[in-house]
Amino acid sequence: MSYQNILVAVDDSPISYAAVEHTLSLAKLSGAKVTVLSVVAVDPYVGVDFYQVVPAITDHFMQAEAHAKTQLQDISQSFIRDGIEVQTKIHHGPASEGIIFGADEVGADLIIMGSHGRTGVKRLLLGSVARAVLTESHIPVLIVKQ
Repeated sequence: MSYQNILVAVDDSPISYAAVEHTLSLAKLSGAKVTVLSVVAVDPYVGVDFYQVVPAITDHFMQAEAHAKTQLQDISQSFIRDGIEVQTKIHHGPASEGIIFGADEVGADLIIMGSHGRTGVKRLLLGSVARAVLTESHIPVLIVKQ
């Protein structure tokens, strides 16, 4: 199977950068174009007026967005250096929903992402973005483990 359009989901973790390396290798082999996606989590209370009067919350989201843009720019340079067509996207909201939406939006035929490998109580409390994407995605998902 040859992939034409790969979406790689990134965050600030080392496993995310391992997913980027896998994406680079696969894109070189298949000639696929790549979309690098970062999801900036948005608190469910974002519409509440409280957030309009608390500058620290607004600053937090603005800093997260700026950091994501810088990270995406840095990562995209790796693909450009290797002659791979790349675009970047930022989605706001829950991570798994953002990844699924982003893949649909760009017409991806493969999602690559890292898994932190949390187990037990950590997995229960923090959830598993990788598990949610695997469950909800209608296209193949390659999970890179630590």
